[in-house]
Amino acid sequence: MSRTRLNIFIEPEHAKRLDQLAVHKGVSKSAIIAAALASFLSPDGGDQREAAMAKRLDRLSRQFDRLERDQNILIETVALYVRYFLTVSIPVPEGHQDAARAQGRARFAQFIEQLARHLQRGRSLVREVHEDLGAGSLAEASASAATASPASSTAPAAEPREADVESNA
Repeated sequence: MSRTRLNIFIEPEHAKRLDQLAVHKGVSKSAIIAAALASFLSPDGGDQREAAMAKRLDRLSRQFDRLERDQNILIETVALYVRYFLTVSIPVPEGHQDAARAQGRARFAQFIEQLARHLQRGRSLVREVHEDLGAGSLAEASASAATASPASSTAPAAEPREADVESNA
């Protein structure tokens, strides 16, 4: 095979990266440049780059869709909790407010500890909910959640009816 010798000038940074790649791959710099040039001059090279870009954009789009779905779940969860909490919470009498604040601080500290443990496990609560819903029924998920964490003695026994929530909101 006949080859033509070329003397080219490239930026020092490109030369450094070319040297590193040649050493890393265990091939000559000429082989790397020849492969790059062949790819660049290939008639379907543009199509391949476009297909690779489209694949990456599709993946990013799916990731964005999952983020949007998870964010919507989070927003709805917080909104439902706030509505429920405001519906079932009774005002604290003036004389008991200091004790209620102290209890609130203790509960918040416990919440932060539980959150830290959950995050350290590396599992997503949203993913767990999706798995629970996909595995079968919401009743099974509720039953497992009830046995996993004991209910607070101050927690209400039942959810308020939607009509009660709407009228109090």
